Amino acid sequence: MRDRTARVGPRCEIFQMSTPTSAPATPEDGSHAEAIIGQHPAERLMRIDRMRLLSVALLLALIGLGLSWELWLAPLKGGSGALALKVLPLTLAIAGMLKHRLYTYRWVSLLIWLYFTEGVMRATSDTGLSQILAGIEVTLSAALFTACAVYVRLRLRVLPPKAKGGQGAGQTDQSP
Repeated sequence: MRDRTARVGPRCEIFQMSTPTSAPATPEDGSHAEAIIGQHPAERLMRIDRMRLLSVALLLALIGLGLSWELWLAPLKGGSGALALKVLPLTLAIAGMLKHRLYTYRWVSLLIWLYFTEGVMRATSDTGLSQILAGIEVTLSAALFTACAVYVRLRLRVLPPKAKGGQGAGQTDQSP
């Protein structure tokens, strides 16, 4: 069993690449549980890392837009700025995205549609600067959804196929 480790990205994330004859690394053998495991070529690893960086950048841009919009640029008249709390769910995703957690990318791609909907609604109902900011929110939301979807697709490309229904219910795979 021969493993190669490549360091990619500004935080020197470790990507585990196994040879075709070796079994995937597991958390028990000391590897990081959320490492990208599989037979990714170097080019795909770079694309995965670029998609992660793009997703994080878009997420941070959306958080920054939401905070600045509701607190300084175009807050609601008579409002206390409490609408700035709408970015709180997005802040919870930052750590998971930086750690390559596939589950985080999946739920962010679902959550982002709430921000897209808010942007469309405010782009059609507000006027002035608020309408422009809503258009930016729609664009950032659509771009973040696309980046998350591409990231998930790249990551799932190497996962083994699920067991078919033909196996017995009590049988389990005993491969090493």
